[in-house]
Amino acid sequence: MKRFVAFALLALLVVTPVSQAAPKKISVKPMQLLTTVGTPDEVSGAVVSGKSIIVFGTKSSKAYARAIDVTGKEIWNLSLDQSAASIATAAAVDSVGDIWVSGATPLSTGLAVPTPTATPLNPDNAAIPPSVFVGNLQAITIWKVSPAGALISTTSMPTSSVLFPTAISVDKNGASVVGIIANEKGNAGFLVNTDSVGVFTKLLQIGATSTTADTVVRHADGTLTVAGSSSETLAGKKVTGVTDGILVKVSKALKITSVVRSSVAKGKRIWNSASSSLLLTGEVMAAGKTESAVTKFSMSFVPSWTYRFASTGPTLSASSTQAFFISTGAIAQLNWNPKTPTPLLITFDSKGIITAADSGPIGQTEVLGLIISKEIGVLALTSSAESVSIFTLLPR
Repeated sequence: MKRFVAFALLALLVVTPVSQAAPKKISVKPMQLLTTVGTPDEVSGAVVSGKSIIVFGTKSSKAYARAIDVTGKEIWNLSLDQSAASIATAAAVDSVGDIWVSGATPLSTGLAVPTPTATPLNPDNAAIPPSVFVGNLQAITIWKVSPAGALISTTSMPTSSVLFPTAISVDKNGASVVGIIANEKGNAGFLVNTDSVGVFTKLLQIGATSTTADTVVRHADGTLTVAGSSSETLAGKKVTGVTDGILVKVSKALKITSVVRSSVAKGKRIWNSASSSLLLTGEVMAAGKTESAVTKFSMSFVPSWTYRFASTGPTLSASSTQAFFISTGAIAQLNWNPKTPTPLLITFDSKGIITAADSGPIGQTEVLGLIISKEIGVLALTSSAESVSIFTLLPR
């Protein structure tokens, strides 16, 4: 060992020092426009089933889903519900390609209608068509659609309050829906499961007055991870900022077993999205600035690595490798410094090192979806003031 150290010191004396070049910044590639799919008022998002892109949302106060190919040509178009008003707000695809669309519908005829709440339900400023009478939307509804566009089933669960589903996750055993539900004091998050044939469990309310549930992950052992935001005490964990991002572990029996809060002093945080590997993305607002937060968590909610990027706020994740947001500032690892807010998709490796970046055009104001498909590749949805567009990545 001493010989090795002596040799190393000698080498340092006889070798001429060489300055180290700064790491080369990664160039940002432009995304390629695939197609436009509608207006921001009509489109909630999209998923992929096989080689079809399934666009879903609400048009003329009716929930719908329609399939297009990669050229934008329509394959089928399905009205999901015949109620006076309905909304489709979230969707997921199972292992056989069936599409599970979640939304809200009026209470069924014959059910007692509870006294309407006077509290408006829209803490995240979600776009709800003005023609929809929101006060009637008190039933959680799941529509199951085949890859060919046939409505397989419709299942609903009545509740006592106005609600807004934000996300749905599916596997071979069924589905989980999370969202926001109004009450007399404000709004709470909710979680409800169904089995593979659509039988609902009880509804788990998360919080009481100022909590949202924005995304859900189903785990193989039957437990669930719910992420969102809260401005109230949850499971004994008090608020640290004005609003904290929350990670909630829920048991198979629908009991909250742990809560982890992500906070910023005198500011607001919210987790918008979580992938199955617990790559979480969200927004941070404090000291007059807004950033996107990207954090990889372990299954025990321990952070492995994290980033903050100047942005307009909402951020989406996919797999364990990608985050998508509207960028508003320079990023040290990239040859990038936008003069106006611009969509940016960043790719990471397993250790959290940035390996690639792709950008959309200016004029896009919000990120609506991020999909990784074996058949089609990476798809990124954005909206401008006039339209919703789908972009894909150029070959590297």
